[in-house]
This record gives sequence, structure tokens and C-alpha cells, in this order.
Amino acid sequence: MKFKPAIKPYSAAAGGWGSLEATTRFVLDSRHALKNLRNLMRMNKAKGFDCPGCAWGDDNKSTFSFCENGAKAVTWEATRRFIDAQFFAAHSVSKLYQQSDYFLEYQGRLTEPLRYNARTDHYEPVSWDDAFTLISTHIRQMDNPDQLELYTSGRASNEASYLYQLFGRMVGTNNFPDCSNMCHEASGSGLKRSIGVGKGTIHLNDFEKANAIFVFGQNPGTNHPRMLHSLRHAAENGAQIVTFNTLRERGLERFADPQKPLEVVTPMAGSISTSYYQPNLGGDMAAVRGMAKALLESWRGGQRDVFDEQFLAEHTHGAEAWFAEIDGTSWQHIVRQSGLSEQQLRDAAAIWQQADRVICTWAMGITQHKHSLNTVREIVNLQLLGGHLGKPGAGLCPVRGHSNVQGNRTMGIDEKPSAALLDSLAEHFGFEPPRAAGHNTVQALAAMLRDEVKVLIALGGNLAAAAPDSPRTEEALRRCGLTVHISTKLNRSHLVPGKDALILPTLGRTEADVQATGRQFVTVEDSFSMVHASEGIGNPIASTQRSETAIVAGIADAVLGKEKLDWLALSADYNLIRDHIAATLPGFANFNQQCDIPGGFYLGNAAAELRFATPSGKAEFSAAPLPDSLSGELDAPFVLQTLRSHDQYNTTIYGLDDRYRGVYGQREVLFINPEDLAALGLKDGDLVDIETVWNDGILRKVSGFKIVPYAIPRGNLAAYYPETNPLVPLDSVGDGTGTPTSKSVPVKISLAAQVKSSRIA
Repeated sequence: MKFKPAIKPYSAAAGGWGSLEATTRFVLDSRHALKNLRNLMRMNKAKGFDCPGCAWGDDNKSTFSFCENGAKAVTWEATRRFIDAQFFAAHSVSKLYQQSDYFLEYQGRLTEPLRYNARTDHYEPVSWDDAFTLISTHIRQMDNPDQLELYTSGRASNEASYLYQLFGRMVGTNNFPDCSNMCHEASGSGLKRSIGVGKGTIHLNDFEKANAIFVFGQNPGTNHPRMLHSLRHAAENGAQIVTFNTLRERGLERFADPQKPLEVVTPMAGSISTSYYQPNLGGDMAAVRGMAKALLESWRGGQRDVFDEQFLAEHTHGAEAWFAEIDGTSWQHIVRQSGLSEQQLRDAAAIWQQADRVICTWAMGITQHKHSLNTVREIVNLQLLGGHLGKPGAGLCPVRGHSNVQGNRTMGIDEKPSAALLDSLAEHFGFEPPRAAGHNTVQALAAMLRDEVKVLIALGGNLAAAAPDSPRTEEALRRCGLTVHISTKLNRSHLVPGKDALILPTLGRTEADVQATGRQFVTVEDSFSMVHASEGIGNPIASTQRSETAIVAGIADAVLGKEKLDWLALSADYNLIRDHIAATLPGFANFNQQCDIPGGFYLGNAAAELRFATPSGKAEFSAAPLPDSLSGELDAPFVLQTLRSHDQYNTTIYGLDDRYRGVYGQREVLFINPEDLAALGLKDGDLVDIETVWNDGILRKVSGFKIVPYAIPRGNLAAYYPETNPLVPLDSVGDGTGTPTSKSVPVKISLAAQVKSSRIA
């Protein structure tokens, strides 16, 4: 595919004809159009497969239960393109490393196990048995179990994830770095501290009952487009939708439903946001504090209906300490840090006050800052004031990214497992699991850099591209004795192999999984704690591919044998895995039987029932102060956030367009406020270098990014990842979360060297 770079502002609504056209183009480009049309009709349906994209819930009402980016995910996976031994014989790892991330994945599906030959710099075929033996040999040669790191992508099924964590704990480690460490850790940790449960409290249909929905730090038009349907329906039902997002995003402004023919062929579209506020990057906590300050002033002024006083008295603890903290926070501090005026925050507070049922929803624009945990807890504080918990149309909704990233954590993919989980595993399986906390993702990379890691196994994902500080991340991976990647397609991580390396090709979500006892299905959990069955329907592209569950079981069998568990029997019949899950995890009683429920079954949420697993037994207010500065002690002229383009999901680059932001055929662009552009003496389209302002003496710089004026507050910048991941310091992480601060990178920019030379000439 060829792309002509261009910047062309997009005037249409999100969705609509543009979405249909893009979907059609990707279906045709897969070279498997009829198969993928059939796949799309079965996606998010009973007796079908769950979308391999985002974790938004299924309404089970729509004729077509997929969005544009879900269609991209399916067609990207179910392609006829494939790469085999001939491809790797013709392409050295060093040469492939020079290619773009888009080029790598566009080559097609991996079809056979591969081992890296360091002498020739090529991957070469290896048998499955030899691959498993190699892994076993390396693990048995470790000095201690914590020299093993078990990374997990959010797309792994519940069954594969459960076996994976069980394998790791039987080996003796809690080293489970995962993609959640890099995105929503603040949501889980913050919610646990505030309400005792690290998940959202609402059902999908609560959007239809809400009077007001506050949307913080997310771009659903690109990252979870099916959410736009829920927001659109809520707006049609009269809900006020209040958006806090640093960039103006088309999907939060107007949406044309692709399933409504009249909206596809005419300019008709529905509005999304009633009010749209653009805080500074990291300024959301100050914005919520400002709303709370306005509400507290009204309450003290005699408006007794501002708060739900009965709810506060019966179900919360610590409100007075928070009120004192609010009193000690000046409007000047709030306005300066949020980037919003006092009147804007009073207006937002008035909308909240007038609503009987409020939902607060957020994503990674909230969770990738140094103070993200406190920001999540501040949002919870706001909801507690009105008793917006445990009633229809109200609650808390962190919008997870990858499909089943929440399920992974439920299954035990957690470097800080609860004592209850470990006790349950110990009793059921008859072994003593390790009790010490393991490594999160950043800690795992740091351990690799210290040569403390012998073996890395990655169950999906693309760690080299997803993690921060790219040169250091790649160095960390190369220091491992063995790297093992369980993958569907070639990606950046495969090209930074350890001293020994394997690529193990796996089935995708769309493909039929046939084991010794017949066809199998897996399960996933969405952002609303609904567990769904997912059964692929397409034939695998090669008989040499294996399911994730079978691969994990094969590794475990080679390393541990059958003394405590017959791993291969479990991979032959996934019902047996679900029986073990039912016996060890709460909420999964009669798991196999519940999988037959159309639309899935609800795991339950104690906080939504006003039962709080906190020290006080009540919902806990947080009295954290606002940060003194959003950039810490560093004096940087700009703060940069990394973000996705519209033709992207996580690190997967489907194409080089970002339609809603008007960017076509390119990715190395930098969004900037037009006034900042003029003040710097730069012009639209200039190429610039971006350099991190940090305090460890390491140069972090990317070059040749095209300046694009955009509706973003002054002093704030935005650019795509993974291209700008080299700018994010590995040790710049959120307090209490360990999450990289990818939405608040202190930087400076300058005219690119080649442009300077041409101007001088």
C-alpha cells in the first residue's frame, strides 16, 4: 500500500461514511474479503468470537456488533498474507529492524516456530518439541525462579492467562509484568484504595439511565468507538455529557452512526459533548478539585441538596479531611494547574449538581501521569459526594484498553497477588506459591538491565514497542539469556532478541481452536465485569500454529512435568481449566454452565452493592494535595503526551492515516497550539527535533517531526507512539503505580538540523 503524506482537516462527523469506507478498504486489503465479512457478522455475537480490539461491552441489540477499528483488528488478523522460513532466510534480523512497525506486521501471519541464529542473524525453523525443550533447559539453568519474567498482553484469554499464572507460581515467581502496568494501574490501585474493588461499578445499560456523564482523558472515536453509540444514545435520552480532554477530538464532538443509512448518506449527525473543556495535561485532578470546591461552597452556603448527606454518613469515611484539603487549595492554584477558568469549573459543577444520576468515565489520559492514582481517587471523591454509587445510571467507569486486559488481572496476572488468591491456589493444587511481590513491567526491564533476568516469556504483546525509553528497553531485552514471544505476527520485539530467542506462532481470536477433544472456546471479561464465551470460526492459516492455551500448557509440561498437574490434558479440554477456575476464583461458580448464558454473565461488584473491602468498611475519601507542579522540579517549556492514531490499536499500526485529526500518510508529526508555533518563530509544516528534559544525563531525542497546528492548550504537545516512546524516561513513573508517565513528558523542541542548514544556505 502506498501513502501520500498530507495534512487535510477533517470536517465530517466521526463514524458515518468515512468509517464505512475505511472498513471496506481494510476488508478488501486482507485478501480474504468473504471470510472477513463472515467474521464480522459473527463478532461479539453468541456462538461467535469476542472482538480482539477494545474491552467495551456488547449491547447484544445491534445488527452489526462491530466498529471500524474492530473491523480493522479482525481483517488485520485474518489475512491471507503469511511469512515462513523462506521469508526469514531472505531477511536478516538486522535488516528487518530497519523497517517500520507498519511494514513488519503488514507482511502477514507467522506460521511456524522459529529460533534465532545469532551466528547468521536469521530466524530459522524449529520443531515445537525442540522449542519447548529449549525453554525448559534455560529455566532449569536459572539460579532462582525470579530470574524468569512472564509478560502478558491484554488479549490473552482467561483460560490461557489462568494457566500462565499457575505455571509461573509453580515455578516459584510472581514476576508477571503486563500491559496493564503501563496503562490502567492507577485505576485498579486507586479504586481498590477508595472502594475496595479495582474495577468499574456500572453496567453498560447504565449509560441509558444517566442524567450526566463526565468523560475524562479519553478519545473513544479511535480507542473504543463502540462507546460512541452509548454516549450518543445517552445524549438522545437527555443526558448532559461533559468532556475534559486536552485535545479537541472529533469523536467527542459529533458522531454519525454507520448503522443508520440516513446518517451515512447525509450530513446528519448527533452531538456528543454538551460541554467540552480542555485542561492542561495532568490538570484533571485540579479540574475535579475545582468542581468540588464550588460544590462545597454551595453546600456551606445553605444548599443542603448539593450532597447526599445520608450516603456520606452511612457509607463513607474521611470526608472532613478532604474538605479541609479543599479549603487549603486556592482557586489560583486550581486555575493555574487545570488550565481552566474558575467559571468553567463552576459551570461543570452546576451540571453535576443538577443531575440525580452521574457516571464518571476515564481512560489513559488520566492514568499515565505521576499523580494519576490521586487523580482517580479525586474522581471517586466527587462521585461519593452525590452518592453516585450503587444505583442505576450512576457510578465509576474506567474504560480498559485491550480486550480482556481486565480478565487477565481477574485470572491472577498480578505481580502483587492477594493472599486470598495464593491461599486458594495452594489449597486446591497442593503447592506453596511464592508470597513476595514480583516485578511490574518497568521493574522487569530494570532487572534485565542489571543482568538479573535469564528468561523472558511474552504471552502476546510487543514489549519493545509498548514500553518507554525505547533504546534502554531494547538493551534490556537483548541482555536476556532467552526471549520467547508467543505471537500472531512479526513485530519489533522479535528483532531485539536475547542471546537465544524463539518466536512461537499462535492462533488468533477469529480462528477455530481444535484440540484433542474437539472444538474449544475461550472466555474474556469486558470493562463492565461481564464474562463472554468466544469461539473462533475461521480455519487457521497453517496447521503448525497452536493456540495460546496449548502453547502455555506445552511449556509448563516441558518445565514441570505432570507431577502436580496434567497440563496437556488441560490443553486438550478447556472445560477442565474452567473447572479449576471455578474452584479457585470468586464469582466463577458453575463456570462452564454459565458460559451458555446469552450475552455472558456478570461477575458482580461488591462496591456497587455498597460493600466496601477497605480498612474502615466504608468508601474512603482521599485527602491528597494537588501536585505543586505538573512538571515536577524540571523547568521544561512544553509537556508532551504520546497517543494513538486512528489507524492504530496499541502498538499495531494498521495504516499511516489519522483521519479525524486530518493527518494522512505519515506518523512523525507533532501537534502544537498555533500561538506556541508563532511564539517559537516556526511555521506550519516545519520539521523539528524533540528532546526530553530530564535529570539523569541520558540524551533522549527524536528528530524530523512535522509541526501540525492543533486545538490543544498552550504549553502542551502531542505525538504518536511508539515513535515518541524514546522520550519517556524509564524511571519516570506514577506514584504508587509504576506506570510510565507517557502523558506528561517534559520536553523542548528546536528546528531540525537539516532545516536549519537549508535556511542558512
